[in-house]
Amino acid sequence: MDIIALLVDYGGWSWVAGGAVLLAIELVVPGGVFVWLGLSAVTTGAVTLLTGLPWQWQWAIFALLSLVSVILWTRYRKRRPEISDSPFLNERTSRFLGQVHTLAEPIENGEGRLRIGDTTWRVKGTDAPAGAKVKITGADASILRVERA
Repeated sequence: MDIIALLVDYGGWSWVAGGAVLLAIELVVPGGVFVWLGLSAVTTGAVTLLTGLPWQWQWAIFALLSLVSVILWTRYRKRRPEISDSPFLNERTSRFLGQVHTLAEPIENGEGRLRIGDTTWRVKGTDAPAGAKVKITGADASILRVERA
């Protein structure tokens, strides 16, 4: 059975069922798009059940609602970034910027080691003896850049 015949035979209920499927897809593939497509389909179904619109108008309403809702959602998300309880989760070295620590090994020829918690980090900076206090000023991948504190 093709989609047009389905819409003609079942009218608004096919939109409601399709919307439910799209909302279920959002549970499996999160991202915020399928929820708006699903709500647009359910709304189209409700309008169709109340008014008995022909299938061409049903598609137009669904397309318009989908487009407008996804655009509004995208604009809203850009203006209000998500606040995270772990903002440096995938940027481990960024959380150390500005901190002062004691060198575990001396910096010789521009390279040394620094212990933070249970991890030893490679550092680059001006030569300094073990036990010297250094301030973390930046990072290159997993190598911390330091200067004497």
